[in-house]
Amino acid sequence: MPISTITAAQAGLVSCETCALLSRPADAAEPGYCPRCGGELEWRRHQSIQYTWALVVAAAICFIPANVLPVLSTTTLGAADSDTIMGGVVFLYTSGSWPLALIVLIASVMIPLGKLVALGYLLITVQRGSLGGSRERTRLYRMVEFIGRWSMLDVFVDTFTVALVQLQPLMFVEPGPGVVFFAAVVVLTMIAAESFDPRLIWDSLANREGLHG
Repeated sequence: MPISTITAAQAGLVSCETCALLSRPADAAEPGYCPRCGGELEWRRHQSIQYTWALVVAAAICFIPANVLPVLSTTTLGAADSDTIMGGVVFLYTSGSWPLALIVLIASVMIPLGKLVALGYLLITVQRGSLGGSRERTRLYRMVEFIGRWSMLDVFVDTFTVALVQLQPLMFVEPGPGVVFFAAVVVLTMIAAESFDPRLIWDSLANREGLHG
């Protein structure tokens, strides 16, 4: 005999995003607040898909100038030079600092791009009502959310790189316009991960089981 399963929402329960307590709100239209921690309860984050898409698109737009415009301007003995993120990676690698070059490449290029691709994939599969791979997509979201908590590592790495360069004699370093767009990518992807509601991943599967239950 097949075992039927129902979600908390189908049972009239709402989960607190702060303490994870399941409670039954008195008013279905207005869940109110968590009886344990006082956090605001929501059946689903309000317009989660729209907000997340807006943030992802904005971050993707900022990602282009963040990698095209110079992030560092160096002046040595009166000679000025500007470097993009990839230019800095190449410079560090050719200078023999390949471990630092690898860290900058991963933290400043691969991680932000990976977060954008992952969030875009999650949004598309949710909107298409994909039924398969719900567990894998949930793990992917948790990974993106976890990385988002360490997003300022990107800024730290770049700051650390500037500090190393500043130690060289007769050299002056100042940030370029690419830093502004780079910081925007970091902040926007971090907010996008927080605005996405992972419960949407399971809605299509729950609706299908409800129809066949």
